[in-house]
Parts: sequence; structure tokens; C-alpha cells
Amino acid sequence: MTLVLLLVISGATAWFIQWIAGPGAGVLVVALLGSSLLAQRSLASHVEAVATALEKGGLVSGREAVSMIVGRDPATLDEAGVARAAVESLAENFSDGVVAPAFWMAAAGLPGAAIYKAVNTADSMIGHRTPRHEAFGWAAARFDDVINLPASRLSGLLIVVGACFMGGTSPRGALRALCRDAGKHRSPNAGWPEAAMAGALGLALSGPRTYGGVRVDDAIMGEGGRREATAADIRRALTLYRRADALLVLAMGVLAGVLFVV
Repeated sequence: MTLVLLLVISGATAWFIQWIAGPGAGVLVVALLGSSLLAQRSLASHVEAVATALEKGGLVSGREAVSMIVGRDPATLDEAGVARAAVESLAENFSDGVVAPAFWMAAAGLPGAAIYKAVNTADSMIGHRTPRHEAFGWAAARFDDVINLPASRLSGLLIVVGACFMGGTSPRGALRALCRDAGKHRSPNAGWPEAAMAGALGLALSGPRTYGGVRVDDAIMGEGGRREATAADIRRALTLYRRADALLVLAMGVLAGVLFVV
């Protein structure tokens, strides 16, 4: 009931704003691009900080930096684990922090983006599988999985295409890993961008991890790739992320142009 009330309020408010904007509401697509730039840059900045920390301060600094963007126990990570965690976080957050809001804005206007953000926020606040939130947050967590399905697939494809415009990466490897490994991930969504990123960079991402002292055995994305990731691999992942992000902005810009004409 809490989730339904949240969706109704956020969706209705956004619809009212869009209705006031009138037939020219296509401009909201452009507004999305402007507002999402901060999230895009913030994500890149936090991930780049991990690479810098590893390069200048070694493992201790790297663990401290990566603890700002992942939930796993940093003390269990070696330098390769820190680098993998940063790349995985970049791939996953590209999907749910950048592509998903853009997708739902394009599909359902401002109400779509507002409802997505509301669900995503509810999932982060109450959607945890803990004794306290198991029943209360179940709906938010499951609905968040559902509404992220299209964006996660699109994110994987954007990474594959982005690899076509970056030297030293493998578009075929990205596509192969996407088709082979994405469905093995315990998350119905995270595996898609992670597998594509792993295949493009020749890395083996995901796999066993520790959260709150509990070991989680997850499938490896990019089987046959390197596990010994480095700070240089984080920077390669950032370059590929920017290529994929540019493709998204280009697609949204074309859509905005079409809406203006219509």
C-alpha cells in the first residue's frame, strides 16, 4: 500500500506538471539530458577516484575509495578485487542511474521518469532483504527489478556498440559474454551491463563476494577473462562508459528533435 501511494503521488504530480507544459512537453526530454549530466559525471568521478587511490595510495586507499560506491566488505578485497568492484559498480549504475531514467522519460514522459525515481528510491531505502524490511520492502524490491528490465538490456547493448568506437576493446567479446553470461547473474538486471563490460574489456567480473560477513556465490561474468584487474582497467571501463553514454545522449537528442517537430 505504501508503494502504491508513493507511485500515485509522484506520477500524478509529474503528470500535472507535464499537462501544464502543454503540447511542447517534448522539451522535457532535453531537460532530462541536462539534469542527468550531474548523475553521469558523479558516477564517473566516484569510480575514477578508486583508480586514482589505487595508483597513488595502494590497497588501503583503494579499499577506502571503493567502499564509497559498493556494499561489499572492502577488507576482503585485494587490489584486483577493488578494481573489479569499481568496474562492476560503474556498469550496474550506468544501467539504473543513467539509462533507466532516460528510458522511462522517453517511454512515458515526466510521469514515467518520476515513477521510476520513486521506485528506485524506495528500493534503496526499504527494499533490503533484512528481517526488519523483508515484508515491508518486498514489493519495492521486486517492482524495481521489473521496471529496470528494459534499461538493463539496453545498457548492455549500448556498451557493446560503444566498444565498436574504442580501441583495445572487443565488441564481439562483449556480445558473446552478454548472450552467454548475463542470465546467470543472481540479479535479473545487473548481469547485462556487467557481462557486456567484462567481455568488452577481457575481464572476469562478479563471482563470489562478501557482504556483511556473508559470502555470496555469484556467477562469473566474462568467463575466461582476467581476474587480475588493475587501476588501468578501471580507466578503460570509464572510457567505454563515456562512449556508451554518448550514444545514449545522441539517441535521446534525436528523439527530442522528433518530438519538437511533431
